[in-house]
Amino acid sequence: MRRERRAWYVYDWANSGYVTTTQTVLFAPYLTVVARRAACPSLPDGQVCRQTLSVLGLPVAPGSLALYAITVATLLSALVLPLVGALADRVRRPARLLGAFAWTGAAAASAMVALGGDRWWLGILLVLVATVSLVCSLVVYDALLCEVSPPERRDATSSRGWALGYLGGFLLLALNLALVSNPQLLRVGEEGAVRLSLLSAGLWWALFTLVPVLGLRRMVRARAPDAVVAGTALDARAGAAPAVVAVVVAPVRQLVSTLRGLRRYPQVWRFLLAYLVFNDGIQTVIAAASVYGQEELGFSSAQLITTVLLVQGVAFAGALVFGAVAARTGAQRAVLGGLVLWSVVVLLAFGVPRGAFGTWLALAVLIGLVLGGTQALARSLYSQLVPVGAQAEYFSLYQAGERGTSWVGTLLFGLVAQLSGSYRPALVALLAFFVVGALLLRRVDVAAGTRDARAAADGPSDPDGTGSAVQHSA
Repeated sequence: MRRERRAWYVYDWANSGYVTTTQTVLFAPYLTVVARRAACPSLPDGQVCRQTLSVLGLPVAPGSLALYAITVATLLSALVLPLVGALADRVRRPARLLGAFAWTGAAAASAMVALGGDRWWLGILLVLVATVSLVCSLVVYDALLCEVSPPERRDATSSRGWALGYLGGFLLLALNLALVSNPQLLRVGEEGAVRLSLLSAGLWWALFTLVPVLGLRRMVRARAPDAVVAGTALDARAGAAPAVVAVVVAPVRQLVSTLRGLRRYPQVWRFLLAYLVFNDGIQTVIAAASVYGQEELGFSSAQLITTVLLVQGVAFAGALVFGAVAARTGAQRAVLGGLVLWSVVVLLAFGVPRGAFGTWLALAVLIGLVLGGTQALARSLYSQLVPVGAQAEYFSLYQAGERGTSWVGTLLFGLVAQLSGSYRPALVALLAFFVVGALLLRRVDVAAGTRDARAAADGPSDPDGTGSAVQHSA
């Protein structure tokens, strides 16, 4: 399985180019510039725009548009992910499904090169497609962790994937920093450099997705995708529903069965509750950091890219360090320690003075240390708790729950920015996410959850001993 694990790692590398360059750094600040230009076309740069944009009849401040767009994309993802997970457990070749979602998102990400002028609506449309496609691909990708790695290796496997992702994001962002800082190199303006950077992120995502799709192409599920639906056979002999209908009906039935059966796995829903709370805080920091740095602290695009480069570089090491810590203390304790550090990050960020770039960079080091470790170990910890044979379905709940609740933080930041003109008060609320999340995580009995997951293994035997329902075809 070593070759499959190596191919699996590369999807973290592939999508992190988009997540880092576009989603984390450039999209929100650039969409804010485009939206401000549309709302206040004659306003000089640096002046506060008091006008609003009409979005579906609702007044929206230009400075909050990007956060609201992220919120809508998050909620839309939460609606579709459970069905995606149920479908992903039924497809015979999951690598193909991974590629389909990834390349759809990469196409939308690449099309962001056309974002400019006053076309703020185009940015909203493209970020919706790219975000939904990304999280759908991550459901398939996360579930494949259970199939490329045995339980005792998953902390290390997940951490290495995250680490490689941070390294890939670092390299692409470094190239984009050089372009944005020196747009004259290609004889384009600053906005032209930003648009070319957005294009590069989409192309990076598309190109490197080839590695996992091709590397995992021999992983084929032994059972036919329409053989079982929530334990009930589809009766093809009795004139069963046409294949197109079955593709839709079967995942829905399977999803309903999963939600009903969730009560049999108390540690799963306890972990999900804890994760939804503390991950909301993490996702809010990630989504709002660039806007906070630009609007509240007055940093330029080049400074923001430098900050994220530092975070990415430290996070590469941080993910590996947390993986090593988990090997000694267990993933649960390592994540709890990470949540303590996140609380410290929030308190320090609240006090950063405007223009204090050195202080901001020091904070970025701490963020990088804790960022990759908590997310990588949360993924591997959850993989120990999900029932064998339904990994994608349960990881869809993981992703959907994350998307279903992580809009609270971004919405809070958007509302506070619009009503008070400052993002700082919203930082205080983030402490509650980390503290409550840690208290809930302490209540998860990992040993009991692992026993429940193993007891659920009623699918085909696994010749590789990985707990996977996948076989390798010639």
